[in-house]
Amino acid sequence: MHPAVERLTEIIPPDAARRSRDWAAAEQQLGTPLPEDYKELVETYGGGVFDETIWLLDPQCPDEDYNILAQATARAEILADLWQTEAKPTELQNESDAQVLPWAYIEESGAYLYWLRQPAQKPDAWTVMLNEGRGPEWEHHSTQCTPFLLSVLTGQAETEYFPDLPSESHQFDSNDDILT
Repeated sequence: MHPAVERLTEIIPPDAARRSRDWAAAEQQLGTPLPEDYKELVETYGGGVFDETIWLLDPQCPDEDYNILAQATARAEILADLWQTEAKPTELQNESDAQVLPWAYIEESGAYLYWLRQPAQKPDAWTVMLNEGRGPEWEHHSTQCTPFLLSVLTGQAETEYFPDLPSESHQFDSNDDILT
């Protein structure tokens, strides 16, 4: 198990058995393999929200707002329109084939957490980009998604976009419980 996923399970024990996903189908639809730490995270917790703040996108969530496949398409269209009038983040300007792919949504902010996908880079080397959602600001974090999530939940992340974290106690609310 990825060390960050293992540490998350220590501070937020998952409530149920592993949740298998059809990763081959999801990756085929996305047109790219996905990072192993993300797949372990989704199989451990399923889709849902950490500390009432960070919604983990899930390829099998029936609600398109929290489905990585639906959000990948929607965010690509939104960002393409946005970049007609605003400059792309520096990390995307430097590499013509660099792209972002969403993996989480920040509750009530409009902000998304993305992977930064560089040309010829394997998915396990993708790093995190955060877009503030209702403005042009982007942050780059040179880490995988699960270590970044862990650092936000434990107060170790160097970012100002999570003013209510860390929480005194941690929780995970599954889409299975919230959206049914």
